[in-house]
Amino acid sequence: MNDNATWMQRDLASLWHPCTQMKDHETLPVTPIRSGKGVWLEDFEGHRYLDAISSWWVNILGHANERINARIKTQLDTLEHVILSGFTHQPVIELSERLGRLAPEGLGHCFYADNGSSAIEVALKMSYHYWHNQGRPEKRRFLTITNGYHGETLGALSVGDVAIFTDTYRSLLLDVIKVPAPDGFGLPRDQWIDQARAAFAHMEAALERHGDELAAVIVEPLIQCAGGMRMYPPEYLTWLREACDRHNVQLIFDEIAVGFGRTGTMFACEQAGVRPDYLCLSKAITGGYLPLSVVMTTDEIYAAFYDDYSTLRAFLHSHSYTGNPLACAAALATLDILEDDDVIATNRDKSARIEQVTAPLREHPHVGDVRQTGMVVAIEMVKDKATLEPYDFRERRGLRVFQHAMSRGAMLRPLGNVIYWMPPYVITPEEIDFLGEVTREGLEVATGR
Repeated sequence: MNDNATWMQRDLASLWHPCTQMKDHETLPVTPIRSGKGVWLEDFEGHRYLDAISSWWVNILGHANERINARIKTQLDTLEHVILSGFTHQPVIELSERLGRLAPEGLGHCFYADNGSSAIEVALKMSYHYWHNQGRPEKRRFLTITNGYHGETLGALSVGDVAIFTDTYRSLLLDVIKVPAPDGFGLPRDQWIDQARAAFAHMEAALERHGDELAAVIVEPLIQCAGGMRMYPPEYLTWLREACDRHNVQLIFDEIAVGFGRTGTMFACEQAGVRPDYLCLSKAITGGYLPLSVVMTTDEIYAAFYDDYSTLRAFLHSHSYTGNPLACAAALATLDILEDDDVIATNRDKSARIEQVTAPLREHPHVGDVRQTGMVVAIEMVKDKATLEPYDFRERRGLRVFQHAMSRGAMLRPLGNVIYWMPPYVITPEEIDFLGEVTREGLEVATGR
C-alpha cells in the first residue's frame, strides 16, 4: 500500500488540486510525499527531491525543523485555539510585540487573518473603511502596477494583473487603475533605475489625476513573484512613498512572498528606507508550518476606528482561525531562529553562491535574462535572445524543465517560461551547485540547445 502509484490513484479519485489542469494528470504523475527533512522531500518509494521553491515559498528554515517542531508541540499541550474576538492568548501577544519591534517604526498594530489573500482583503477593506470613517467616502478606488499578483480572492484578484488568474473573473472584479510596472527585464542591473524612473512617471500622473478618489496604492516590493519573478530597484518604493504622501493616498506593501529575509533584509521595504501604511505578511511567517497572515498598520489608522459602539465605526472583519495559537507559536520559533542564528546575514554568502552558479546561464542562446534579489533568482527562457520574444505558452517549456528536474531529484516548478529558485535558507553550497547542474540540463532539454 505504500507505493507511489497507489497513493496517486487514491488522490486522483478524491482531490481537486490547486493551480492545476487536472487532465494533465492523465499523463503527468502526482508525486505523493511521505516525509521531509531540511531541503529534501521524500516520496513513498524513497526517491528524494530538493525543494527548490520552499513548497510555494513558505518553508524558509527546512522541513521538520526541530526547534519549530518543539515549540508547536509545547503549545499543543497548552492551548490549540481560542476565539480572538474578546479573548486573547500569550503567543499572539508576544508575536505582535515582536513584529512591532522588527517592522519599520510606526506599524504598531497587528490584525490577523489566516492566509495571504485574506491579508490583502483586510488591507483593502481597512483602507476603504478608514476613508469612510474620515468622512471621505469618495476615496474608494485602488491603484497598482501591471503584472502584479496579490492572491485569488476577488479583492486580491482585482488588484492583480496576471491574466491567467484574472481574465475569467473580469466581470466580478473591482475597477482598479493600473500603470506600467518598473520592470527591469532584459536590462543590466545598473539600468534598472532608469527603467523604474520612466515607469514612475506613469504612477505620478495617475496619482495626480485620481488622487481625490484613491484610497491606496498597492505593490509587491522589489519582486513581482507570481508575475514571473520580475524585479525592480528599491528607489521606486522611495518615490512612491513620497508621492502617496503628497497626494494624500495610503500605501499598501504586499510582502507576503518577500518578507522575512527573502530579499536580503527582514522586510523588503527596509531597502528603500520607507514605511507603508499597511504591511501584509504571510507565507514564511510560520516557517512553512501553519496558515497565518497579518496586516500591520499605524496608530493613526487604528484610531480612526476607535469610537463608541453605537457609531458603527469598528472594523467588523473576522476569520475563524484568526491568530491561531499553534500558528503563532510556529511564527515565534521562526523569528527566534532568524534572529538567534543571524540567518539573513548568513544568506549573503549563499546569495553570492547562487549568483556565481547561475551567471553562466546568461550565455545560453535561449536565456533572455538572469536576475536575482537576495535568495531569489530567475532564469527566463525566450524564443529569440536578441528581441526577447517569448516562447508560446502552449509549448509548455517550463513543464519540460520540471519533468527533467524531478527525474534528477529536484523540485523546480517554473512559472511559464521562467525557471526560478526560492530555496529554504538552510540550503548548502553543494546543494546550490546541484541545482545549478539540474537547471542547466533542464534548459537544454526544454530548448533543444
